[in-house]
Amino acid sequence: MEVILLEKVENLGNLGDKVTVRPGYARNYLLPTGKAKYATPENIAEFEARRAELEKAAAEALAAAEARRDRLADMEVTIKAHAGNEGKLFGSIGAAEIAQAISAAGVPVEKREIRLPEGPLRTVGEFEVGAHLHTDVDATVKVIVEPEEAA
Repeated sequence: MEVILLEKVENLGNLGDKVTVRPGYARNYLLPTGKAKYATPENIAEFEARRAELEKAAAEALAAAEARRDRLADMEVTIKAHAGNEGKLFGSIGAAEIAQAISAAGVPVEKREIRLPEGPLRTVGEFEVGAHLHTDVDATVKVIVEPEEAA
């Protein structure tokens, strides 16, 4: 199935590319999220008419992501968690807690943007956590997990 991309899609193509994808991928993901349209002559003509507007929106999204990356560049976030004597946490710290701590520090980040390739944090210490802010923009945040003081 041929579709025309209305924005850059990771591992698929850039804005305006005409690509062939599986019907289910187009029907269930690309079309409902507004990332693509069927590559019919009418839709291609409509896209060409809106191309400048779509390119401007894509450039603004990229600029906003780069600005957030610059704000995250030297950021350190401290999260307190209940831990045992050996430094092992009772539970874990996942993407939601990290996103909430970064947002509380002043840079809005969503849970889906946090990358934890080795899974949630389960020990006390310092960790480098990735943030995927845009298809072209990645950032790294230093997360410090400290044990809570026992009352």
